[in-house]
Amino acid sequence: MIRKLRFKFVLVNMAIVSLMLCVILGLVFYFTSADLERESIRMMENIAAQPFQQGAPSELGEDVRLPFFTLKLGPYGELLSAGGGYYDLSDGDFLDHLIDRIAASPKRLGVLQEYNLRYYRMDAPSSQYLVFADISSEVATLEGLRSTCLVIGGVSFLAFLWMSILLSKWAVKPVERAWAQQRDFVAAASHELKTPLTVIMANAELMQDPDYGQESRVKFVDNILVMSRQMRRLVEQLLTLARTDSAQSRAAFAPVDLSALVSRAVLAFEPVFYERGLSLSMEAEEGITVSGEEGPLRQVLEILLDNAQKYAREGGDAKVSLRRWRKGRCLLTVSDRGDPIPPRELENIFKRFYRMDKARSSSGSFGLGLSIAQGIVEEHRGRIWAESEGGYNRFLVELPCR
Repeated sequence: MIRKLRFKFVLVNMAIVSLMLCVILGLVFYFTSADLERESIRMMENIAAQPFQQGAPSELGEDVRLPFFTLKLGPYGELLSAGGGYYDLSDGDFLDHLIDRIAASPKRLGVLQEYNLRYYRMDAPSSQYLVFADISSEVATLEGLRSTCLVIGGVSFLAFLWMSILLSKWAVKPVERAWAQQRDFVAAASHELKTPLTVIMANAELMQDPDYGQESRVKFVDNILVMSRQMRRLVEQLLTLARTDSAQSRAAFAPVDLSALVSRAVLAFEPVFYERGLSLSMEAEEGITVSGEEGPLRQVLEILLDNAQKYAREGGDAKVSLRRWRKGRCLLTVSDRGDPIPPRELENIFKRFYRMDKARSSSGSFGLGLSIAQGIVEEHRGRIWAESEGGYNRFLVELPCR
């Protein structure tokens, strides 16, 4: 799929580039040709206005830039005189042939391709003047320009093709990354669901075995209930991830007293920390209000506090702080004294189904909590990151204040 997407990207891009190159080079050729023709015609009109009054070739005016000659015809089309000095005008047959060609044409202005001559006919009361200008240099210039345009067009096409291929790699990279993440997500979710399903099926099959008594059957039912609840938690977390990915609730944003929300969340978690022999302290500035949903923001706090009590060292402590940070921003920090997080893991821990401690999978931890927190924070136009220094692991959440 990614290869087809890149191919379509390059194909569309090169179609646009080819069209633009053809239009640009075509306009350059057209305007150059028109300019050369206009200059030649202007010169011929100036000569026709004053026939046989031009000086020697070295004394021509500024408007005379091409070799030319003039013919004066009588009332019956006979040649009366010729002048110009650029051509051998002694060949009467040649001049008569030119006169016959022009007489057969109704056009006042035209080109004799076989002679590379442009003619201009001006009628006078008792005579007719024909002005001929050599267009060999004009034709050569246009031929050179045509060759140059073809070379420039070919080189530009190859250059843009190479750039399009490189650009397609860069443009498709987010899609490729998202595709890989989706594939990994589906595989991880399937694995997480497969384990409890296997346990449920095994216990259900054992319940059908008549060799087991009532006590064993009750134990099998308990196992099924435990695994079912675990599956329900996983499904709920997956639904939360889907909701944050789609950002469906942004329209329902309202003012939320974050200071009071933090105080209530910390108060609810104090017994949990106490049972594990951990201390929990809080420092929160009053009156910090943000725009959002109270439920998801409370879920972020619960995820970070639950993460702190799980990974804090025995007998350690955890701290929660909330303060105004930058202009129009606030900073929420949840820190605990625990094993240092390696630098390469500080970003990986926000990936879905990622667990530093693989043993957590057997205790109901799916590695989705921090991913859910990140999605909620980004939905509220904030950012979340982790730091590990001084013996403390810190999770920081930055949100815009009202």
